[in-house]
Amino acid sequence: MATHRILHVDDEADIREIAVMCLELEPSFEVRGASSGAEALAVASEWVPDLVLLDVMMPGMDGPETLRRLREDARTAEVPVVFMTARTQSADVERFLGLGALGVIPKPFDPMALAGEARSYLDR
Repeated sequence: MATHRILHVDDEADIREIAVMCLELEPSFEVRGASSGAEALAVASEWVPDLVLLDVMMPGMDGPETLRRLREDARTAEVPVVFMTARTQSADVERFLGLGALGVIPKPFDPMALAGEARSYLDR
């Protein structure tokens, strides 16, 4: 069975811990967490994930800026990114998709459904 690398990025430690734990329940997922956009860029450039689940609102470098910088790096330019955010009104979602995100997972997310949602994005 192929392993898929998933990078989850959120500045809130408790959210990151729950998400990583839930994603790791899927045996084919190898999961890493990052607490900031800068950390995400460092991890992604070395470990090149198959999918990035990215918080939108973070101090310092926010999700959209992190996505922009992932796209500028040849190693991560093609990695699919899905935003995780409470900002899910259609105008927000359209803006995120316009930035190049593959999709949006609403927060608060359903911990038991998260691995399935990640899988659905990997299968696209």
